[in-house]
Amino acid sequence: MIVSEICQGNPVTIGAHEELDTAARLMRQYHIGYLIVVEPYYVAPRPVGVLTDRDIVVSVLAKGTDPRQVKVGEVMTREPVVVREDASLNSALAEMRRIGVRRLPVVNAAGHLTGVLSLDEVLDAVSQQLQGVVGSIRTEVRTEGARRP
Repeated sequence: MIVSEICQGNPVTIGAHEELDTAARLMRQYHIGYLIVVEPYYVAPRPVGVLTDRDIVVSVLAKGTDPRQVKVGEVMTREPVVVREDASLNSALAEMRRIGVRRLPVVNAAGHLTGVLSLDEVLDAVSQQLQGVVGSIRTEVRTEGARRP
């Protein structure tokens, strides 16, 4: 299985120059806790950072800083690890495990953002495969019972 088969397309993005409260509003609007920070672009966006709800809480709110006075670029994780859309799921999971994250921006061969891979999508894909295995086992048991009553 390759990343493009299970990643979520059209990820929510923001610019590094935006205020942090704008990022928080986007997270609330889309019910997400992860934004991909992109550089200004004309053809396609390139990820330059990522911002999580945890980044906002730990790096800003817990320190008593006013989020309206902070730009996304001041808090984001710069130079995020990305995964190519044609990479194997196994290699993507190895990267996620190596750096300890639940999500990765997905890019094409030119480095343009095409999606986001999250452990939620991975678990959903794996559970669908397991359901197929269970279905095969159940069918085998029914077939055996019908052939040899």
